[in-house]
Amino acid sequence: MGNVGLLYVGAILFLNGCALLGWVRGNGAVPLNIFVGLLQVITPTWLIFTSGGDPDVIFGASGLYLFGFTYLYVAMNTIWGFDGTGLGWFSLFVAIAAVAYAVVSAVREDYAFAVIWLLWAYLWWLFFQLLGQDRAELTAYTGAVAAIEGWTTAAIPAFLLLIGHWDVVANAVMAVIVAVVSVGGFLFARTRLGSRTALPTPA
Repeated sequence: MGNVGLLYVGAILFLNGCALLGWVRGNGAVPLNIFVGLLQVITPTWLIFTSGGDPDVIFGASGLYLFGFTYLYVAMNTIWGFDGTGLGWFSLFVAIAAVAYAVVSAVREDYAFAVIWLLWAYLWWLFFQLLGQDRAELTAYTGAVAAIEGWTTAAIPAFLLLIGHWDVVANAVMAVIVAVVSVGGFLFARTRLGSRTALPTPA
């Protein structure tokens, strides 16, 4: 995944998390969902067309669509009021695909991104539960997980990659750090939020 694109995935996960928590109201998150969604659709398309058929480049680009389509879907649901169950079931597809990407990352000994993909799978599974299964009691918790993952799985890793400091510690150690910090944040959010729901939001 392109490091710049990953940085803005962090931004939109944080913003959508804030929307689910009720801190961003109405259609306030729509513009950034459109911007990042387009970025995550145009970029992999360009990478695939210029890859010269390189399977590794194509595979790396393919994962970007999972995110790009999600953010554009969120924007369209918010603007036009589509039923959220479609996005919910698409989120289940994304969650399953993310597990597959995690397995590939682990096989290639990129343990940090294997953990990151698994964390994304968990978040999109929560989106499925929230939207596809009408689990409204998970609204606030899902928002908290999205906001936390915006930093731990995207913005901070992207920044470290951009400045060349991602490899300062061993990859396996980085995987443990990402997992511990993220799960610790989830447990704290669960303790603080319980089953509280946030303000209604199409996202």
